[in-house]
Amino acid sequence: MDAHQQAEHTTTILMLPWVGYGHLTAYLELAKALSRRNFHIYYCSTPVNIESIKPKLTIPCSSIQFVELHLPSSDDLPPNLHTTNGLPSHLMPTLHQAFSAAAPLFEEILQTLCPHLLIYDSLQPWAPKIASSLKIPALNFNTSGVSVIAQALHAIHHPDSKFPLSDFILHNYWKSTYTTADGGASEKTRRAREAFLYCLNSSGNAILINTFRELEGEYIDYLSLLLNKKVIPIGPLVYEPNQDEDQDEEYRSIKNWLDKKEPCSTVFVSFGSEYFPSNEEMEEIAPGLEESGANFIWVVRFPKLENRNGIIEEGLLERAGERGMVIKEWAPQARILRHGSIGGFVSHCGWNSVMESIICGVPVIGVPMRVDQPYNAGLVEEAGVGVEAKRDPDGKIQRHEVSKLIKQVVVEKTRDDVRKKVAQMSEILRRKGDEKIDEMVALISLLPKG
Repeated sequence: MDAHQQAEHTTTILMLPWVGYGHLTAYLELAKALSRRNFHIYYCSTPVNIESIKPKLTIPCSSIQFVELHLPSSDDLPPNLHTTNGLPSHLMPTLHQAFSAAAPLFEEILQTLCPHLLIYDSLQPWAPKIASSLKIPALNFNTSGVSVIAQALHAIHHPDSKFPLSDFILHNYWKSTYTTADGGASEKTRRAREAFLYCLNSSGNAILINTFRELEGEYIDYLSLLLNKKVIPIGPLVYEPNQDEDQDEEYRSIKNWLDKKEPCSTVFVSFGSEYFPSNEEMEEIAPGLEESGANFIWVVRFPKLENRNGIIEEGLLERAGERGMVIKEWAPQARILRHGSIGGFVSHCGWNSVMESIICGVPVIGVPMRVDQPYNAGLVEEAGVGVEAKRDPDGKIQRHEVSKLIKQVVVEKTRDDVRKKVAQMSEILRRKGDEKIDEMVALISLLPKG
């Protein structure tokens, strides 16, 4: 079979992730997995995101082709801000509007490439509508966990009944944050849920989720019942660094510092690329780290266009001495989590971070901020692979709670149950490898090739 015939017989898939970093990386890992099964992937995103994600494609792959989607620009939102990575929160609605306004350009891309399948994210309901008008099958790939989706849809379908699977996913502060005084959803929450439900319902007879049965089995089954369609877990889809990257200059100094620490004696502290602790919250986290007595690496990030000084972390480092390291803006998270001296991950519980921590066998110490993170933190604790630092009734982070949990998990190691459970899950997932997408590949194989 010559190259032209091969191309004609190859199933082509266009992927359209949301412009959040956790979405982008999960979609790229899915693209890699499918390219190993002889699918050709068109990976569509904004130029700034494509440039940021390309280094994750460590091995050149002709089966993955990047396609630029240009959003409308403005003085408030120039092209370098067409990403949620470090975006100031007040610009988030503007980014959503710009992304939706790019729908006609996306339609042109679909018409030009004519893929056999569109895999789309859950924050662009216009994408499956366009695909349907062009008679292109569309499949939703959701990069969040199942438990939060199941709870949201239960509230839509059964607003007057109690969620049947768990009574303690959300702790009291978060319950009051996400519901009205009478326990119902706010109007904004209700509209968001309905738009989200449209995306899920537009996904043929199945949806894909970046999760796995050992963590969310009962939630997967319940969501399938609510949607009346297959829910296919294909996770965890996380970036797997190769050994050559250990020689990168940016990682070498971190590795040299970690190599001097005892096994499982250090906590990695990072709150993602989109949600940032306030100064008040940092003033609780910093002494919590100090009081714990653990070694720590803290990745300190702030929104773009926002200038904050480094007094908190600099004072912390002076007192911590060789126990502490602070990294500004960015750190190679996947490589750090895989180092043998890391014994815990103080995390905002973004879903991608949760998945990375579990695959690396590192217990999570959850300090959630907003959106799905409180649900994820509750799930982590419920599943026994981590613990959540409870806030006070006013929603404030408590330094003594942070310190206590780090001590239990990393310093005194009294929570050996958590360490054993996450190590067990990690081993199961590593044995499975790419088997996790077998059901998805079988589903795609049934699509008409045109």
